[in-house]
Amino acid sequence: MELIARAAGAERLSAHLQRLGPLPALSSGALIAELEASGLLGRGGAGFPVGRKWRAVAERAAGGAVVLANGAEGEPLSFKDRSLMAARPHLVIDGALLAARAVGASDIIFYVGAEHRTAQAALHQALAERPGDVRRRARIVTAPSGYVSGEESAAVHYLNAGDARPTTTPPRPFERGVGGRPTLVQNVESLALAALIARRGHAWYLGLGHGRARGIGLLTVSGAVNRAGVHEIELGATLSDAAGAAGGLRGDVRAVLLGGYFGGWADLREHWGLPLDAASMRTRGLALGCGVVHFLPSDACGVQATAGFITYLASQSARQCGPCVFGLSAIAGATQRLAAKSPQPGDLDRIVRWSGQVTGRGACHHPDGAAALMHSALQVFADDFAGHQQRRCLTISQPARVAAA
Repeated sequence: MELIARAAGAERLSAHLQRLGPLPALSSGALIAELEASGLLGRGGAGFPVGRKWRAVAERAAGGAVVLANGAEGEPLSFKDRSLMAARPHLVIDGALLAARAVGASDIIFYVGAEHRTAQAALHQALAERPGDVRRRARIVTAPSGYVSGEESAAVHYLNAGDARPTTTPPRPFERGVGGRPTLVQNVESLALAALIARRGHAWYLGLGHGRARGIGLLTVSGAVNRAGVHEIELGATLSDAAGAAGGLRGDVRAVLLGGYFGGWADLREHWGLPLDAASMRTRGLALGCGVVHFLPSDACGVQATAGFITYLASQSARQCGPCVFGLSAIAGATQRLAAKSPQPGDLDRIVRWSGQVTGRGACHHPDGAAALMHSALQVFADDFAGHQQRRCLTISQPARVAAA
C-alpha cells in the first residue's frame, strides 16, 4: 500500500527511505510541472488542482511563503488524514518539504487536530529523525476541535489571531496568509501524493485508476460494512469496490452518504456500479469530498440520521452570520421534530424553503454544505420525510438488496 501501512506503528525514516529512496532534486518549476501534468486534485474536500495551487503561491512568494500542512480533519466520519499521519509521517513531511521548495517557503506548519494524538506523536517522532535544518523550519500546531477549524482561512486566522473561524474578506491565504505572507494550505493526503509523484513521475500516477479517472486515494468506509476503516483505492473504483475493500456489506443497505457531512445522500441501487471519481460524480450532482463513504442500513431511518447530521452542523456554526446562527438552528429544530414524529404543521415545507434561503448567504460556506446535505436527504428519503410529517415512520417493505462485494 502506498499511503497506508498495515503494520502497527509509524514508519521510521530508515524504512521510509528504503521503501521510496531520497527526495528527487527537482527544481521548483519541474515540481510544479509534474503535479500539473499528473492532474492531482486536492483531498481536503474542495478538489482544487494541486499544481495550480502551488503555482499561484510560487508566483507571489519571492522566497517568503509559508506551507501549512492541514491535518485538522474535523469531519466526524473521516479518519484518513489522521491514519496517514500516524502510519506514514515521513511521506507527509516529504510532501511539505517539496511544497516549501516549490513555492519558496522558509516555514512549514503541521496543523493537526487536537484529538489526533497518535498522529501528532508520529509527526513529532518523525521530525526528530530529520536533520536540524528541517527541524528548525518545521513546527506542529494543535488545531482546536471543531468542524470549521480546518477550513483554510480558519486555519490561517487561528495561527494569526488564535481564532479558528473562517474569514471571508480578500485577500485569500495564497495571497496573504500566515503573518501576512503568501501561504500554501494543503491537505496532508495531497502532500503525501505529491511526494510520490515527485519520486515516480506523473506517468506513474496517470497509470493508476479506472476508466477516465487517474490516480489513487484514501476512503473512510463506515456504516453497514464488515470492516469499517480507511482503505486505499484506485480512483474510478465503484461503490461496489469500496464495499468490497471494507469486507463487503453487512445486511441490506438502502442509501449511502458520500463526502461526509458536507456531502450528500445517494440511492445505493442507482450508484452501486458507478465510478467514484470527481468528473463522473459531478455530473450526478455528487462529490466525494474528503473521501467518506458511509452505508446506511435499510432498517435505519433516513430522517433520523439526517437530523443527527444537521443538528451537529448547526452546533458547529462559526456564529458570525445570521444564515448560520439562525437558519441552520431553525432547520435543525424542524428536522429534529420530524425525526421524533412530533412535527409542527408545515415543518417539512419550512425545511425545504429555509434550506434554499440560507444557500449562498453565509459569511463562509458552512450553511451551503448543510443545505446541500439537507437537499439530498429530501430527495433520497422523500417518502420518509412525508411520512414523518404525518407522524409515522415508514417501514421499508422492499429494501434495496445489494449483495456484499
